Amino acid sequence: MLLYALRRLIYLVPVAFGVSLLVFALVHLAPGDPISAIVPPDAPKEVIDKLKEYYGFDKPLPVQYFRWLAVTLTGDLGTSIGTGRSVATEVGSAFGNTIILAISACLLAFSLALILGTAAAYAKTRIVDRLVTSIALVGVSVPHFWLAIVLVIIFSVENRWLPPMGLGPENATGWRLDWPHIQHMILPTIALSVIPLGVMTRTVRSTIKEILSMEFVTALQAKGMNDRQILIHVLKNAAPTCLAVMGLQAGNLIGGSILIETVFAWPGTGFLLNSAIFRRDLPILQGTTLVLAFFFMMLNLAVDIIQTTVDPRIKRG
Repeated sequence: MLLYALRRLIYLVPVAFGVSLLVFALVHLAPGDPISAIVPPDAPKEVIDKLKEYYGFDKPLPVQYFRWLAVTLTGDLGTSIGTGRSVATEVGSAFGNTIILAISACLLAFSLALILGTAAAYAKTRIVDRLVTSIALVGVSVPHFWLAIVLVIIFSVENRWLPPMGLGPENATGWRLDWPHIQHMILPTIALSVIPLGVMTRTVRSTIKEILSMEFVTALQAKGMNDRQILIHVLKNAAPTCLAVMGLQAGNLIGGSILIETVFAWPGTGFLLNSAIFRRDLPILQGTTLVLAFFFMMLNLAVDIIQTTVDPRIKRG
């Protein structure tokens, strides 16, 4: 297992290099001048030139990339153009808030998907199967940002049951495990979990339904095993496929929450990216995108290792 993990980790080195190059290229090739976001329109040319020299924007793009890569490898992501603060500090704080929201959405989506998908696969009547399939289809089809706005209108504006935005009460900057902060998480968690709920429900249903038609299930029934024991064997065989899809959905929750965090003003990486885009804050854009990309890579590595633990056939292959 250790050799397999080390081999997979070595494979990530060229991928990481390609990711860094892609992140740098996409950010710098976009139209617009980042210096114009922090200087007035009538600023002297000398001031603009000094700022470009300070941030390294006066160098050719290849030189900028290798200088940025060398500094990034030391753990220094640069300084924000808009706020003047360390990019690592801003991204670290925002990333922690995004992780909190993503974990709550994952727990909600994956637990409901396991229950609904298993119920649909074991359903004796087509009504239950069609109902669960319809729920999954709606979850995949409904735009989560539209659902977020609807949830705010219903539960915050009309009925005032839940707070509409923010990390916590009284403009809190840090999240704590108490009821006032949990209230602020309920609506964004529901909105963020809808798409992975639909995807995972369909995956669990189809995977378990396929496994139930295999011969080893008939053999287990012939040996006299009860339904609970058979379900455990079925879930073990369904785990590798479900884990692979679950890892992708978890990565999407962390990297694709920009609209949800913007609607609910949740101070995570999505909200930070949205602000940096409008300010043309290149260091923030680069640092945030790079951190999210590397986290997604490490998450896929973790899922691969867990898959080999659950199903040794993958390791032998």
